[in-house]
Amino acid sequence: MQNVWLAFGLTLFAGLATGIGSIIAFMVKRTDYRFLSVATGFSAGVMLYVSFVEIFFKGAEALVERFGETGAHWVNTAAFFGGILLIGLIDHLIPAADNPHEPHSAEEMRPLCDPAAQQPDCRCVPEAQGDETGTHDLGKRKLMRTGLFTALAIGLHNFPEGLATFLAALQDPRLGVAIAIAVALHNIPEGVSVSMPIFYATGSRRKAFCLSLLSGLAEPVGALFAYAVIRLTLGSGEIPSAIVGIMFGTVAGIMVYISVDELIPTSRAYGKGHDSMLGFVAGMAVMALSLLLMK
Repeated sequence: MQNVWLAFGLTLFAGLATGIGSIIAFMVKRTDYRFLSVATGFSAGVMLYVSFVEIFFKGAEALVERFGETGAHWVNTAAFFGGILLIGLIDHLIPAADNPHEPHSAEEMRPLCDPAAQQPDCRCVPEAQGDETGTHDLGKRKLMRTGLFTALAIGLHNFPEGLATFLAALQDPRLGVAIAIAVALHNIPEGVSVSMPIFYATGSRRKAFCLSLLSGLAEPVGALFAYAVIRLTLGSGEIPSAIVGIMFGTVAGIMVYISVDELIPTSRAYGKGHDSMLGFVAGMAVMALSLLLMK
């Protein structure tokens, strides 16, 4: 349990990246969509490579002592698909009001960083151009509801990500650093997605930033939950190898789901040509090199 503070710090860093996305939306005059595409693809490459090459096999190795060679692979595989099922259920039960990973046009983004810019007449500000006060207020209420539901959905999605980052870092700081960086990169566009409807509904950058930041804090909450469970069930002792193996298998499943369901589609939506693939391969290459150097 010597790595608890490091594991929690990495999880907090990953969660706060939603706030970074919000700051970028409010400060940068021109959004670099190609960078977002490459960065999100990079994150997916890191997660998929480390899941299949490192985490999944570490889970099997940890389970051998308790279940034997054959049994370890069965339990590890069950944990892997259990992780996919866990985050898949969260996706199914808590859907976002709008797709939080859909890219936004330059016209939509401009008012966030330029107070003098007029709000566009587009899907992100429905009925905002209405002549009647009632219609205008109704549009703002819809936007606020959309922003709050998006923040809630992203927060609930971030909970298992925080759980995975914390558990991985707790057992292997190398993996924890890699996963935290990958999760942080994919949280940046999510911060933008939460900020936009709330800003258009309230006109307040502070409210938009705060709610965006709060949605990311679900990740350290996930870390605290994991730590509390470990303390209550195991006390201050070492985690049994069987539990460690199941943790790793579950984390691998969560990471794969996030990569395939969220990161790769987002990267392709933001990018052009082979931007997504370039980021994806670069993420795998960097992760492979770092693992080789740390052997």
